[in-house]
Amino acid sequence: MRDFTLTKYESLLQAIKKTNYSTCSVDDFLKNKPGKCIILRHDVDRAINRNLAMAELEHSYGIKSTYYFRHIEETFKPDIILQMAEMGHEIGFHYEVMDKANGDPKKAIEIFKKELEDLRKVTENVTEINTVCMHGNPLKPWSNRDLWKEYDFRDFGIVGEPYLSIDYNKVFYLTDTGRTWADLKIRVKDTIDKSEGKSEVNAKADPKAISSTDDVIHLIQSEKVSQICLLVHPNRWCEDFGGWTKELLFQNVKNVGKAGIVWYRSRTQKKDTMTAGL
Repeated sequence: MRDFTLTKYESLLQAIKKTNYSTCSVDDFLKNKPGKCIILRHDVDRAINRNLAMAELEHSYGIKSTYYFRHIEETFKPDIILQMAEMGHEIGFHYEVMDKANGDPKKAIEIFKKELEDLRKVTENVTEINTVCMHGNPLKPWSNRDLWKEYDFRDFGIVGEPYLSIDYNKVFYLTDTGRTWADLKIRVKDTIDKSEGKSEVNAKADPKAISSTDDVIHLIQSEKVSQICLLVHPNRWCEDFGGWTKELLFQNVKNVGKAGIVWYRSRTQKKDTMTAGL
């Protein structure tokens, strides 16, 4: 069976339902601190209809997850946002305001306030916007989460940001970034803070042993890890063969470029460190 299709994602959901794991949104996790759980999080980056299809599939299994919407024309579709909210999914803001402000925090926070308010107006009669999550553009030099070095998201009625509010020493983090679950050197912005070698989850599950969705399913079936956070980008999961092949080829080319960016930036940082030590 091909990986990264809705059929394969359904196999993942079926596996979860047969275990003792509960599923939860990011907001639910931060507020209720459930025990054995899988946090399901989605970044709505593009291909809005694939996001809706995944939301409908989850809903058919009685599963609620989080969908973070970018404020761009391709994805900011009020009718689809409302459909997902009415299914019970959490709607969050996928902000990229440092990129839009060219790294200026003062301009960025003003954009953040306006775009957050736009999203809240869409969902005000259905649900609240309680969490936000940064979008990472590998071609931009800024990290959008750096906005919170200057400001506090709690001042805007936000309870958390998954990159900053979840302890990944205790929660096992898996992402399909790069259209693979493997922890390869292609993650430019989708990185987390954890203590390598000291993490509680490192002794129970080896991220290097996971690359396919089947590997993720086997990990879930083993129930070795108490808490797992899955970041799934629905635009990468395509059922029809033409779209699936196009996505595969596009992502492979993109991964080569991302690997180059990671290599170049790590080399530059090493040079800067050596120079500072002189």
